[in-house]
Amino acid sequence: MATLAEPEQDFTRLPNLPEDVFTAPLKKPEHVGDDWLEPKQTEYDSEDDAIWDDLFARQMSVLPGRAATAFMEGTEKLDLGRGGVPEFGKLSEELDKLTGWSVVPVPMLIPDHVFFWHLANRRFPAGNFIRTRETFDYIQEPDVFHDVFGHVPMLTDPVYADYMQEYGRAGWKAMRYNRLKALGALYWYTVEFGLIQEAPGDIRAYGAGILSGPTEVVYSVEAKSPNRIMLNVDRVMRTDYVISDLQPTYFVIESFEDLYRQTVERDFDKLYRDLGPGFTYANTAVIDVDYVVNRGTLEYTLRGGRGSGAKPV
Repeated sequence: MATLAEPEQDFTRLPNLPEDVFTAPLKKPEHVGDDWLEPKQTEYDSEDDAIWDDLFARQMSVLPGRAATAFMEGTEKLDLGRGGVPEFGKLSEELDKLTGWSVVPVPMLIPDHVFFWHLANRRFPAGNFIRTRETFDYIQEPDVFHDVFGHVPMLTDPVYADYMQEYGRAGWKAMRYNRLKALGALYWYTVEFGLIQEAPGDIRAYGAGILSGPTEVVYSVEAKSPNRIMLNVDRVMRTDYVISDLQPTYFVIESFEDLYRQTVERDFDKLYRDLGPGFTYANTAVIDVDYVVNRGTLEYTLRGGRGSGAKPV
């Protein structure tokens, strides 16, 4: 993804955020610095550890055959089922040996430019809290289970790990053009909700938003409702997405090398100049340039989705 990044940028220093760049306003907690890092990881109690263990067991009961091979291998390499919330120091030691990444605790969602900076330096920011029993099935803000279980196993894959770093380096160019929503759509449809075709007829999930919840794991790869379309970076960055429900459309890659190649070889300066400030395509759209793997019925979405009680079929 070298063409996305500013070649003169010093990634060792946190960049200043220009006033004319539009980002979501987030109030920084007083106890963290400009890097938004927590002084230390939360000391989780026995109930917290039990919640992790129960979430882990639930996901592992539905992931085999549906999760990307790289993800399943990553959970084994990092032994995420060893019991309780993983200790970030130990996890980082193991991850560093594999791909040079580490996991760092943050209190909440962090500003875009800070998030990009951590990724550019091969640090993955993970929420420093875990959901409760009351929010066991769904939590709006990413917690330690979503961040560590959903994201970190994929960072054991060398090509994917490089993609994540280059995505972070790409962030400042998107900010300069005020096209963070477009770059965010790429993250959403790959890192959070991406699918991979491992063999003809064998589509699996690698996105953390899918892998950290039981319903979407099955829905994304087996249901008739959603569209499944081969990834086209230009198209994806013009496509709206759903934040609080199952996706009407998923994008499929051939391999992680294919994902990396599609971004490395793209002239993002030209793309950003051509993009409007909003999205061009609805999240349900199938357009003439799409290579469609499955044209969905959109039944779940058309019936009203989660709020209507529609079945994810």
